[in-house]
Amino acid sequence: MSDYDVFELGDVALLSGQSLRSARLAYKTHGTLNSAGDNVVILPTFYTGTHTRNEGYFGPERALDPERHFIVSINMLGNGISSSPSNTPTPQDGPRFPLVTLWDNVFCQHRLLTERLGVSRVRLVAGWSMAGCQAYQWAAQYPSMVDAMLPFCASAKTSPHNFVFLEGVKAALCADGAWNGGNYESPPEAGLKAFGRVYAGWAFSQTFYREGLYRKMGFETFEDLLVDWENDHAENWDANDLLAKLATWQAGDISANPLYEGDIERALGSIRARTILMPCAQDLYFPPEDNAIEARHIPGAQFRPYDSPWGHCAASPGKDPGFETALDANIRELLDA
Repeated sequence: MSDYDVFELGDVALLSGQSLRSARLAYKTHGTLNSAGDNVVILPTFYTGTHTRNEGYFGPERALDPERHFIVSINMLGNGISSSPSNTPTPQDGPRFPLVTLWDNVFCQHRLLTERLGVSRVRLVAGWSMAGCQAYQWAAQYPSMVDAMLPFCASAKTSPHNFVFLEGVKAALCADGAWNGGNYESPPEAGLKAFGRVYAGWAFSQTFYREGLYRKMGFETFEDLLVDWENDHAENWDANDLLAKLATWQAGDISANPLYEGDIERALGSIRARTILMPCAQDLYFPPEDNAIEARHIPGAQFRPYDSPWGHCAASPGKDPGFETALDANIRELLDA
């Protein structure tokens, strides 16, 4: 039995002009919607995340607590639980899965909240990495509905350098002869392992490796960490799913839609939500400089970088206790405002 619910969306018209047939959005709720309907918190999922991983961001006596908040944890399209290349029937299976943008994800999430859950206001939308990118998307796509947002280790628009990093991991996967353009008969294990090995070099900072912080994760050497990342990607992820979400990531831009017609400053300026941007100072692909620029265009935005040698993974649940403390403090500030 699954530990989540599914919202059947029917055929969804995508931003690209294509349609995602018989789309399904998997989600899990925690807590209860109050009578005023003003305790809703949205937590989308990150790149290799699911609703289960999101449970590391809330709990008893945390800033987000199901005793006080109605938390809606929503699986991103392409993550293997919601509609994805690995679970969508022909003719949209595998490499034939259409491009799904963050706009499309949030459009579907909005339908879930309004049509299934009866939600008309969102107290807070927050998240790590691609989940944080969806937080920006929510605040720009539905500015009158979102009271506050807190993206951490994320951005409103995928930068050229971030795009190129993703090209690297994609190339490593697709170089496997078994990849076969996504029409593989068995998983391209060598490509998946190469993907994980390359990714590990970007997920943590130079300081992390220099100071041997991988030992705090139980690894004797950084090679042990690399092997672990190899095996995780080869054993737990479908290659087409990884590349579908990667395409979503590369297309990330809150202004690339009919509302803002590519004007990123106008898109950022449209955000009405109380905003705290929380990058990690040593993040190698969502650097704080990008958020500093964004903060200048979001009305009233607070720019709160957190310095951690854990780099992008500072925000991974359980990695950096100091990050968790700072995150909870910022969430409380937004919720109490």
